[in-house]
Amino acid sequence: LAELTWMGMDWDEGPDRTGPCTPYRQSERRARYEAALVTLVEAGRAYPCFCSRAEVAAAASAPHAGEEGPRYGGRCRDLSVGERETRAVERPPAWRFRVDPGSVAFEDGVHGPCSFDPSEQVGDFVISRADGVPAYQLAVVVDDAAMGITDIVRGDDLLPSTARQILLFSALNLPVPRFAHVPLVVGSDGQRLAKRHGALSLTDLAARGADPRAIVGLLASLSGLVPAGTRITPAELVADFRLDRIPRTPALLDPDELARLG
Repeated sequence: LAELTWMGMDWDEGPDRTGPCTPYRQSERRARYEAALVTLVEAGRAYPCFCSRAEVAAAASAPHAGEEGPRYGGRCRDLSVGERETRAVERPPAWRFRVDPGSVAFEDGVHGPCSFDPSEQVGDFVISRADGVPAYQLAVVVDDAAMGITDIVRGDDLLPSTARQILLFSALNLPVPRFAHVPLVVGSDGQRLAKRHGALSLTDLAARGADPRAIVGLLASLSGLVPAGTRITPAELVADFRLDRIPRTPALLDPDELARLG
């Protein structure tokens, strides 16, 4: 929050200020996630899974499929009540969303028409961990609906997650927001920019005396919004912002270019 403030970013509500959608920390919203899980269980859309990660990997035909691990083969999908009770004595279950076969199509604000088949890519996916912590997919759906989010802009590494989230929105009878997935910033090796590239953090740059307008300008130029070398504030970008100006390919950032700003 301090880094975003230094950059000149502002927001209507959040953990540092009051607002109608409080609380904003997921650790304080557990009751909402538990209620959503109960709704899915009662509707027959979620079931307990007693498989360990090792067991899922061992049973998968493609053990290295995707960043989120192998596709779940449905080992616990149709356990009887007795089998569930017996396994629950040995270990607490995670809870999985029951995915029906078929593709989920949607219109992305950047990539246009998209379609993914979660049943083939990931299978029934975890929505609540064995320790009771809600999984990402369920938490963001519940939060977005509760906060009245209508438009989601995020990195396109999350594009495949959208189909799963649409299934959850529909299963919970919640309005589905519009999505726009923007390309990532990558290093010289073509991989997502990370600490291994030696890139300075915003805190580092601020300590070195960097002009936040120069950093905003650099990010805006990578996003196709302003010419290279522009110094600008986030507020000044709003009037001319359009999703169709954002490139469809990853943006290459040389960490040395950042260092020269400090």
